[in-house]
Amino acid sequence: MPPALDFDELRIANEQRCAELFHPIEDWSPTDWGCAVAGEVGEACNLIKKLRRGEAIPVEEIGKELADSVIYMDLLCTRLGIDLGEAVRSKFNEISDRRGSKVKL
Repeated sequence: MPPALDFDELRIANEQRCAELFHPIEDWSPTDWGCAVAGEVGEACNLIKKLRRGEAIPVEEIGKELADSVIYMDLLCTRLGIDLGEAVRSKFNEISDRRGSKVKL
């Protein structure tokens, strides 16, 4: 099993692949990237809705859509100059502090 993925590894590979196979990140506006994120989250939610209704939706398919969402979120963050890993750490710890939890990243 490969080692756990970290946000820095994702950002580097994601930016490289985007430029290599599609276009430079800057070719899309933050709105374009945000809409791509929303589209993938919507696809995941649609599968979750079907699963809730009792349809035989493989959880792996939901995982693929959620992965697409994270990939696009990383590209959006890169486009905006946001370090996704640091943003997640900061927000997680902020909520822990606000709610009185000692669990921190």
